Amino acid sequence: MQRAYFDHNATTQVDPEVLAAMLPYFSQEYGNPNSVHFFGQAARGAVERARALVAALIGARPSEIVFTSGGTEADNLAIFGTVGAVAGQWAETDRARPPHIITTTIEHDAMLHSCDALESRGVAVTRVPVDRDGVVAPDAIRRALRPETVLISVMQANNELGTIQPIEEIGRIAHEAGVRFHTDAVQAAGKVALSVSTLGVDLLSLSAHKFYGPKGVGALFVRKGVKLEPLLYGSRGEGGRRAGTENVAGIVGLGKAAEMARVRLGEQGERVRTLRDRLEQGLVARVAGARVNGGAAYRLPNTCNIMFPSVESESLVIALDLQGLACSAGAACLSGAVDPSHVLAAIGMSTEEARGSIRLSLGRTTTEDDIDFALSVIPEAVARQRELETHPTQKAAAGS
Repeated sequence: MQRAYFDHNATTQVDPEVLAAMLPYFSQEYGNPNSVHFFGQAARGAVERARALVAALIGARPSEIVFTSGGTEADNLAIFGTVGAVAGQWAETDRARPPHIITTTIEHDAMLHSCDALESRGVAVTRVPVDRDGVVAPDAIRRALRPETVLISVMQANNELGTIQPIEEIGRIAHEAGVRFHTDAVQAAGKVALSVSTLGVDLLSLSAHKFYGPKGVGALFVRKGVKLEPLLYGSRGEGGRRAGTENVAGIVGLGKAAEMARVRLGEQGERVRTLRDRLEQGLVARVAGARVNGGAAYRLPNTCNIMFPSVESESLVIALDLQGLACSAGAACLSGAVDPSHVLAAIGMSTEEARGSIRLSLGRTTTEDDIDFALSVIPEAVARQRELETHPTQKAAAGS
């Protein structure tokens, strides 16, 4: 059976060169990087070389890179760390007005759930809405500012729609107000060029497995001079910002993936964009009523979120998987009920529209043949599901 993978925003295959770079650190290069002897210092050297490679990917200093277990921990460290660093000072100066965070309604759950947790502890949170294409207006961020605002967090690129936010403009607003600015760049890193200076961010999160590195390792850029309260306590790892022995093999893999992403960025980005555009145009032409969600916005070159009327996305994803095509739904299954994506709801889509949307995310390994395959099987699967919806008896028989 032919198989095609269209879920690169969920995770990517570890590149063979990345795997080769990691393998020695599972066997002969086994030292603890915090040990002073030969074995430990060999491991320390590998960690620091990787730190420099990650820094180069985003235009930072190596000393500004903190290794984490992934994007979720990086986001949590940025958010809780910022609030924790100011909490004591704030309590002494103004107990009546708690610290305030500004974010958007389409952030990743790592950000939104962290804000929920802080809100339950008394921190004030403003969730700024976005437009129909999933883009936040910088002026809306400006209007949300308060004297007690301590952090603005806006993701660089949305994981479902691929829409890219006006980070540079928001960065200028944050710095004019003297407010720390964080961006979750987990989906953007390795897909579009990033420069922390150009973006104007103080904190930036990324994750290796989104750009052909291993799972379980990521990084947080922390601009020099920015104070963070650590999440973990123990040994003074990562300059006192993250306790614990470093995941040397994973960090080496992250460094190699960052190095390769930096070299291949322009060429691969344009190739993937061309394939994505052909896929979208083909689906819109072949499927009645099909519409690209967020299609009018500046987006990641690899991401297509598309709505098919009169279709249930979870069933469609399963049907496509049986045909050999892997993608994801624009909805999550929670407690036995399919709830619409909070991102699609935030851009004004109805529950029915959101539940009829799927995400197709391309990658370095996507080929013209994969696009041809998708343009063959997706319209057929949509037509079959619509037929079942029109004839409930057939649908019941198919499910029995």
